[in-house]
Amino acid sequence: MRSFQTSTSPKFPSFLTVFFLFLSTSYAHNFFLRGSSLSVEDDSDILVSPDKTFSCGFYGMGQNAYWFSIWFTNSKDRTVVWMANRDRPANGRGSRVSLRGDGAMVLYDVDGSIIWETNTTSTDARMAELLDTGNLVIKGPGGEILWQSFDSPTDTLLPNQLFTKSTKLIARLHGGSYASGYFNFFFDNDNVLRLKYDGPDISSIYWPIPYLKMFENGRTNYNGSRIAVYDEMGHFVSSDWFQFIASDMGLLRIRRRLTMDHDGNLRLYSLNNDTGLWVISWEALTQLCTVHGVCGRNAICVNTPEPKCSCPPGYEITEPGNWNKGCKPLFNETLFQSQKVKFVELPHVDYFGFDLNFIESISLDSCMKLCVGDYRCKAFNYKLTGERRCYMKSELFNGYQSPSFEGKIYLKLPVTVETSQLAILNGTDPICQSDELETMIGSPSMYNINTKRMRWVYLYSFASAIGFIELLFVVSEGGEEHESDLTGFVRMVRSKIQCGEDSWIEEIVDPRLNGQFSRNQATTIVQLGISCVEEDRNKRPTMDLAIQALLDCQD
Repeated sequence: MRSFQTSTSPKFPSFLTVFFLFLSTSYAHNFFLRGSSLSVEDDSDILVSPDKTFSCGFYGMGQNAYWFSIWFTNSKDRTVVWMANRDRPANGRGSRVSLRGDGAMVLYDVDGSIIWETNTTSTDARMAELLDTGNLVIKGPGGEILWQSFDSPTDTLLPNQLFTKSTKLIARLHGGSYASGYFNFFFDNDNVLRLKYDGPDISSIYWPIPYLKMFENGRTNYNGSRIAVYDEMGHFVSSDWFQFIASDMGLLRIRRRLTMDHDGNLRLYSLNNDTGLWVISWEALTQLCTVHGVCGRNAICVNTPEPKCSCPPGYEITEPGNWNKGCKPLFNETLFQSQKVKFVELPHVDYFGFDLNFIESISLDSCMKLCVGDYRCKAFNYKLTGERRCYMKSELFNGYQSPSFEGKIYLKLPVTVETSQLAILNGTDPICQSDELETMIGSPSMYNINTKRMRWVYLYSFASAIGFIELLFVVSEGGEEHESDLTGFVRMVRSKIQCGEDSWIEEIVDPRLNGQFSRNQATTIVQLGISCVEEDRNKRPTMDLAIQALLDCQD
């Protein structure tokens, strides 16, 4: 940095010395102003909530994939609670989030294309702010909230975040990806909270228990609204009468999150402040095999007691390591219709749903003949006890094995397929392989380091102008020595402005910018700083006027 000496002041540090001192700590704040940005390449470009519970910025995973996200600062794995661009990661070089002059918050990729943006186009937008609740908001005059992340959750609901008919939680695809998966938590059209598997080919509701009536599940659809919420203590209430309490309810200062997990279960977690690890304090399902689609099409979920996925006789896993794809037949399904068939018995197994029909008081042989005679029938379920009902299945989905299930599945296969007389299901974990994501968009010229460094250093300097103005104000009240330096600097600048000189700008701007800055903007910053240290406080501009002056002089 340069120093500047005058006859009235022995020595005063350059304008940008103080400016970059502020710049080095400017993004420890919980907000950024209209016209400013956060960069993917600067690890310090994050927002931190006032109580330091939450952080907001670019979250990386894999080789070169980044998401604009909010996460728990003190959890061991920096658990993400919200993402703006979960299905389209940004590049690790050159991407940025900006609060534009028109009030929209925009995520730009390295090539300048827009990945994500808010639906705000209000010129009243003043700043984006991260609150202690974990809510990222865009504020207008008087603190009015123009947009908030709480209105568009990803897979997690935080305490006091309203869950309504227009919101849903969508699980991650699997543990190695943040992309949208197949399991949803939402308010259905009948005003009841539900969990649903919504896959590429099949959709199936599995919670609350689908074969029970609404009141048997403790729910009601006689309500005029669809709204749910839980508090910091862990008490969840919903307009459909559903409610639960956390197992550690009543403990103070517990950080919580309600997450739609990628295995299809909805869980409430509590953060252990000592270890930074999460503890389950409530879950919707105690048996994971009751989750529909957890093992994919044709597959069977086996409780051992931990859930395992297995392919039935005549089938093999479609994509090893990825049970989302389920199992594929070892025979030609088209030719199968003209071949002789046999049935393989699977005790304590059922495929829930997709019944062609059911018939009461029928013998096992008669049920078998009905399935043989219907080309749509892939298997049938039969119970020897009770009403002796026969359920013919058109699809083999939501398969599970449970000792408590008294029936059997009789699987229809070509006689040419070799199987044992009594099939034994040996499952594997329903866990998918993680993907390392590589995202590189644009031409090599977009990665010109020197050009980019000049652009970003200057951009951040201008975006932090208001912070510098505030720092000047603090310095002006920080003691006689600082006040003398500041007075000399102000007197010198005022004199040069009155004399029409303009060389003083180059003399005080950081030489590392190599002249790559806007004279108009730099002049405005200095003039605002001088105005903010006027002896007469009535002559000092308000923060709104300062912000507007900065925005009006953008190139």
